[in-house]
Amino acid sequence: MKKFIISLLIISLTWGACYYYYKTWTTEYTLSRYGSRGQEVKDIQYRLRNWGYYKGNIDGIYGWRTEQAVREFQRKNGLKVDGIAGPQTLAALGLPTGQQTVATSRSGDVNLLARVINGEARGEPYIGQVAVGAVVLNRVKHPSFPNTIAGVIYQPGAFTAITDGQIHAQMETTSIKAAQDALNGWDPTGGAIYYYNPAKTTNSWIYSRPVVKRIGKHVFAK
Repeated sequence: MKKFIISLLIISLTWGACYYYYKTWTTEYTLSRYGSRGQEVKDIQYRLRNWGYYKGNIDGIYGWRTEQAVREFQRKNGLKVDGIAGPQTLAALGLPTGQQTVATSRSGDVNLLARVINGEARGEPYIGQVAVGAVVLNRVKHPSFPNTIAGVIYQPGAFTAITDGQIHAQMETTSIKAAQDALNGWDPTGGAIYYYNPAKTTNSWIYSRPVVKRIGKHVFAK
């Protein structure tokens, strides 16, 4: 009888472990790819169409047009080009990845924000580095921009660091600290959603924006 009970316990534990890993694989690591259908596909299509990558209908069907649009988005943003909307691609689109806890999400936000600060504001005074992070966060809150940090950062043409690859430059410790300070609520810009270096920018439109503050080499505007 004792052996029978032990056998039942072993079977129960084995089944429980298998079920856990099955649920983890099917819920946390589900990928949108060619042939997929549903709301997530619609969200992907909507973002890609708004940003000029996708020309088709928002029908929730992951067909060849959607796959090609995803590939082009991945190519332009330094992601693995496989046409599959996995966690990294979804994060870059500013969409839920389905596998992040609050802790890992916070950690990912700090790292990504630090990378764009590092790429955009290396060599600037510390307050200027925090200010660049604050602009990203101000855009997240603004209705004209994506509502996630990844979505704002990877929005086509938004940041030079994405275009020229400086987002992958060797990280400086001040960039991480600046990202943390910005996430903790420090905004030296007073609500700016744009910034530029007058010595480098060739965009005449940006000069039409109301200037809020000048910090280091950057002008911050609304």
